[in-house]
Amino acid sequence: MRLHDIKPRPGAKHRRKRLGCGESSGLGKTSGRGHKGQKSRSGGGVRTSFEGGQMPLYRRLPKRGFNNIRFKTQYAVINVGTLEERFDDGAEIDEAALRSAGLVKGCYDGIKILGSGELSKKLSVTADKVSASAQAKIEKAGGSVAAPAGQADAGAAPAPEAKPAPPAAEAAAEEEPSGGEAAESPEGSE
Repeated sequence: MRLHDIKPRPGAKHRRKRLGCGESSGLGKTSGRGHKGQKSRSGGGVRTSFEGGQMPLYRRLPKRGFNNIRFKTQYAVINVGTLEERFDDGAEIDEAALRSAGLVKGCYDGIKILGSGELSKKLSVTADKVSASAQAKIEKAGGSVAAPAGQADAGAAPAPEAKPAPPAAEAAAEEEPSGGEAAESPEGSE
């Protein structure tokens, strides 16, 4: 067998249907759409979830509780084994480097490094989250792990600040005892 002998399987390739080209073609006049009706019209037809007027499935099923999927934090997950394959020794790895290497595509809230695979190269990794096993492997190979700029202090909870009372409220609090004594004195004189 030679390259010129290779042919597609019978029936795998066929001409496209040419509609509206005469009655004898079998697809003339109504072009296989039948006579009139919603499905014969250009742009016609029903939506995919329409069940002919029957109560549709999405309305038949009960809905309870709260779903957090819209507010979930989505992380792009990368394993240390992948970093070993794609990056050279001494490389600095952050989100921009991962995107340029084609390891991260699309929109994510952050990068998470997991510990699957082996690592022998010294890498400087900047990621939003790093698993304990991944951090141990990176540091064992002589590398370092850091949080992105501006997020280093974000992990710690802020100290609660005592709010000072507004000046008007302080003044009213000071006047109250003197005002109260003044109010009592006329009553005592009666």
